[in-house]
Amino acid sequence: MDFLRNGIRVPSRPYLFYDVAICLCSQCLRKIEGKIIIQDDQVFMVKRCPEHGVERVLIADDVEYYKKSREQFLKPPDVPLHTNTPILHGCPYDCGLCPDHEQHSCLSIVEIADACNLRCPVCYASSGPDRPLFRSLEHVERMLDAVVRNEGEPDVVQLSGGEPTIHPQFFEIIEAARARPIRHLMINTNGVRLAKDPEFAARLSEYRTGLEIYLQFDSLEEHPLRTLRGEDLRDVRMQALAHCNEHNLSTTLVVTLSKGLNDHELGAIVEFALTQPCVRGVTFQMVQAVGRIDGHDPVHDRLTLTGVRKKLLEQSDVFKPDDVLPVPCHPDCISMAYAIKMDDQVIPLSGLIPLDALLEGSGNTISFEKDPTLQAHMHRLFSTNHSPESGSTALRELLCCMPKMGAPEDWGYDKVFRVIIMQFMDAWNMDIRSVKKSCVHFVHPEDGRLIPFDTYNLLYRDKLETEVLDPIRKCDA
Repeated sequence: MDFLRNGIRVPSRPYLFYDVAICLCSQCLRKIEGKIIIQDDQVFMVKRCPEHGVERVLIADDVEYYKKSREQFLKPPDVPLHTNTPILHGCPYDCGLCPDHEQHSCLSIVEIADACNLRCPVCYASSGPDRPLFRSLEHVERMLDAVVRNEGEPDVVQLSGGEPTIHPQFFEIIEAARARPIRHLMINTNGVRLAKDPEFAARLSEYRTGLEIYLQFDSLEEHPLRTLRGEDLRDVRMQALAHCNEHNLSTTLVVTLSKGLNDHELGAIVEFALTQPCVRGVTFQMVQAVGRIDGHDPVHDRLTLTGVRKKLLEQSDVFKPDDVLPVPCHPDCISMAYAIKMDDQVIPLSGLIPLDALLEGSGNTISFEKDPTLQAHMHRLFSTNHSPESGSTALRELLCCMPKMGAPEDWGYDKVFRVIIMQFMDAWNMDIRSVKKSCVHFVHPEDGRLIPFDTYNLLYRDKLETEVLDPIRKCDA
């Protein structure tokens, strides 16, 4: 739209300029300048590489939610006890964690194997039967110690891979984790061994306190599973869930979402999850354009956090818009909703908690029994004649990007139901401002650095640091 200035017609840009951004060129991975613009009720990142030209990528399709996450859900950073690397080349080339990182590790991922019993067409780690590496118990212990060194008492450590459950020393590794001051342990699994080995499931139940099964559960339909995982795994998933229900293993269903493939199933998966006694919630993760990613167009096939949130609200009436909120530790990339299951009812809770309670409280830790602000607010909201020492304090497990695992029996963890939408950035949508707030970190297997999920898979995994990142560092030196 043009306008007149002193009688001269002056052109006007067809968008609102919102912010400057430091981005990456998706081709050469060098830092370049970009800008965030709002146009046609959508938010875009526009960037220009001197060598590869202009790129434009959708980063949000809900302008108000995007602004809210940027402007309202800000709190002072909670940083790690120790950092691992100096600041030499600037973010994201100094991971990690360097002193300039603005968030400690809410979730630390320890990959105990590259081997996997599946070869999924979509896998950020490029794992499979053709990579038969299992890290030794001693090696894994050094990785666990690296997390403890940085965090003191880590909130959540996730054992991952590859497929961790096929590790020949799997239960010894669990014992090693239990021997350290790690509050909660997650097992990231495709569910194949859990489904096919009843004795394994029974033994795993011996560790159920403080343990969560992070179960791959991409679809209730055949076609999406064959596209994402290479085979129809519906029976495997159901049998794995049957064993988790049998042994009361707290479980999160983890859905990798691909645009036009399984994003019509969000509501159905939430409704299904509510029928499973062992399931404490659902995590939706959009495909990250890294690793093995057959048939995925990183521009045209991109799902955004706000887009997934919209679809969830359209497909399910469990939560209302005010229930699905940015998480203060990393509001750009994590959205959450919490509820309590009471008999045949699901009662949303997150929308009832004032913003100041979120921001004044911890907001980014797994439990907040040491946080008087959130604890007092939850008691005022839900308790009548309960004392702070009563079972009602189980509600303090709310308002975090990850769950607390053990809870008092009368208001136990089995009453909690949560939905988390988690976005991991890649070369197309990476915003360095947001990377600095990342709270999900991999432990580098060689030297114990804690590296954000977003940058690890893009620049640091396997030989990427030597083959891709080091040449960039040398050129920028």
